[in-house]
Amino acid sequence: MSKSKIKTSFFCQSCGHNAPKWLGKCPSCGQWNTFVEEILKKENENSNLPFTSKTSKIQVISEIEIGAEHRILLHDLELNRVLGGGLIPGSIILFGGEPGIGKSTLLLQIALGLKNKKVLYISGEESEQQIKMRAERIEAGNKNCYVLTETSLQHIFKHLEQLQPELLVIDSIQTLHTALIDSSPGSVSQIRECTGELLRYAKESNTPVFLIGHITKDGNIAGPKILEHMVDVVLQFEGDRNHIYRLLRSIKNRFGSTNELGIYEMISSGLREVSNPSEILISHRDEQLSGVAIAATMEGLRPMLIEVQALVSTAAYGTPQRSSTGFDLRRLGMLLAVLEKRCGFKLAAKDVFLNIAGGIRVDDPAIDLAVICAVLSSSEDISINPNIAFAAEIGLSGEIRPVTRIDQRISEAEKLGFEKIFISKYNKKGLDIEKFKIEVVFVSRVDEVFRLLFG
Repeated sequence: MSKSKIKTSFFCQSCGHNAPKWLGKCPSCGQWNTFVEEILKKENENSNLPFTSKTSKIQVISEIEIGAEHRILLHDLELNRVLGGGLIPGSIILFGGEPGIGKSTLLLQIALGLKNKKVLYISGEESEQQIKMRAERIEAGNKNCYVLTETSLQHIFKHLEQLQPELLVIDSIQTLHTALIDSSPGSVSQIRECTGELLRYAKESNTPVFLIGHITKDGNIAGPKILEHMVDVVLQFEGDRNHIYRLLRSIKNRFGSTNELGIYEMISSGLREVSNPSEILISHRDEQLSGVAIAATMEGLRPMLIEVQALVSTAAYGTPQRSSTGFDLRRLGMLLAVLEKRCGFKLAAKDVFLNIAGGIRVDDPAIDLAVICAVLSSSEDISINPNIAFAAEIGLSGEIRPVTRIDQRISEAEKLGFEKIFISKYNKKGLDIEKFKIEVVFVSRVDEVFRLLFG
């Protein structure tokens, strides 16, 4: 008998595009030098998964009945919020983040916290002893939490058939491999095939599945882009390892908003939920310093007060520096141009450095006014009263524009003890300022704010 010819194909490592021969540029995503050759060897089409396939039927959309959406409530309130109110049965969630950021710790905490659910934690990276040591550090016991160290998908499905868990955690998807494809674990075809099999398992057994995914040096989840399209939810765990705070963002969510943010504090016993982020994001100072302003921002439905720090100094070299941490550098350049053109402040020959305290990144345009006030405070070396907050967007003509959810921003500032908040006068319509004890100052232009703050 003659041996069957080995089939190979070329895959783009960026998007997973398949080509019969090597290409310099991917026709799908446009990336260069991303094609790698992989061996394909499909032994059989049926993977003998431990569930029975459902037969689908055609239905008229108007006749489809919508039942009450059942969600599994986790003991972690931050993760519940980011997921949109809990875990949907049968959903598959991709969890990405840098090495050492705390992905495995957070999901082990989730597994140990569901005491009334049968949970299986599968690790392809750590031994049972390492997982046990981490579980003892977390100090959360769950008699229904099972651990399996395995990387073969066929062996995993045999264990799933026996145990039939109510929640499955895979750490990580890049370590799994299936015998249906003859290529190394972590390759494009292996990741795609393993995720596809786990997706079928999640949907047909109605079991929620967490997949931990590695990320590349660019900050994107490793593997083909199709991986993010296949799953229901993509969560990104962010944070600097030099800071104790971790941010959980939703990049994609079929069952809720993608604007929600979860904040955790890394402590010796694991990750602690931060219920009131405003208190940790604002520095507690004994003396007033110039270049500091407090902004009222929104992350999804959650109002937060953050500290904006600015430093303006004379440029030591010919070209002034513009540096920003946690804020869009191009937007900072636009705001500086507005100050230069519309308000007459000479900042073109000065270095400007901007920082959002606490190591978080903010995209809300409502912090524009706080950014401008912090820059002017540092430029004039006059401190801003620490009991003043700001919530407004700046337009290119120097006008102060209204922002959404202004009543929630004012309420958060009042709750934290601020005495005054500057907002746009165009937010006055429909706003009942009588119910607030905090003084609300309506302004329309940047030069008006400067006169009120610095005389």
